[in-house]
Amino acid sequence: MNDSYSGKNGKVKVRYVRNSENNTNNDRRKNKHLSAKNRKSSSRRSDRNNERLTDDPWKVVSQRKEPITSHSGISGKSQVDPEQIRRQRLEETRIYGEYACQATFKHRPEAIVRAWFVQSITPHFREALKWMAANRKAYHVVSEEELVKASGTEHHGGVCFLIKKRIGFDAESYLAQSTNIDCVLAIEDIGNPHNLGAIMRSGAHFGVQGIILHDVAAMESGSAVRTAAGGAEYIKSIQSDNFSATLKKFHHAGYTIVTTSSHKDNSNIDIAKAELPEKILLLLGQESNGLTENAWQEDSINLCIGGTGQVESLNVSVAAGIILAKWWQQNKI
Repeated sequence: MNDSYSGKNGKVKVRYVRNSENNTNNDRRKNKHLSAKNRKSSSRRSDRNNERLTDDPWKVVSQRKEPITSHSGISGKSQVDPEQIRRQRLEETRIYGEYACQATFKHRPEAIVRAWFVQSITPHFREALKWMAANRKAYHVVSEEELVKASGTEHHGGVCFLIKKRIGFDAESYLAQSTNIDCVLAIEDIGNPHNLGAIMRSGAHFGVQGIILHDVAAMESGSAVRTAAGGAEYIKSIQSDNFSATLKKFHHAGYTIVTTSSHKDNSNIDIAKAELPEKILLLLGQESNGLTENAWQEDSINLCIGGTGQVESLNVSVAAGIILAKWWQQNKI
């Protein structure tokens, strides 16, 4: 049956088909007036229509093609497990900056998942590009705008790596492989990734082996790694869920706890006169409030960095650099 509607745009035809029994009867009546050739063509169309009918006596015939089944019965778009994607994102991080990416390629190229470069920086990464091509690692030469999107920052330095995160140590694992002359940093709730990056840079320069943090993932944030300028690759991350308990473990293992303050009093030793042991754990506090009371140790060495007094205190990364330089001079040179 055909219904027609006439409007401004002309006729709009709606086609309805009945169930297979009615269609067969209608076809028989029509076939009496068709030639042999037309009957064969009409029969084929009728067979195709009948295959698409349902029990509903009136239904608009759908002309949609059925999907082709392939790949052992799997058809359509592949289904990606959202949980797998979530786990993968937790295991990966983006770093950027020329020195940071060069250091990662030098020390653990297998951690590189993907890379982006601007054209001008590629001559500095010839070996990295050759290695990635040989090892089927994806890399892209992109515009400045595209690299901003890939890295998430305008301060990308012309290159961005997507890498696998390192696995942090716990206190026991680190202490099992520590040496007789060792310096470890413990940073309590540092909030600025640039300060953390500057501390890692100074630490790598003066032989620091590990950093204790509540959240070791902070050591691999893009801003911290870029500021560290390659220094992050030389320092191990040590996870601490209980800061006070972790400090006690290091103290029992022979490390002297060293703290610093900008205020000179009878309990503080001027750094110019201090004698620092071979094995120390330098405890650094928050940028604004310093160390909490729980972090202080009764038998620790409390240092004071003297100065004019015209400012309240030194930046935590600057204070760390001064103390580490003193320890290096006394124990490594």
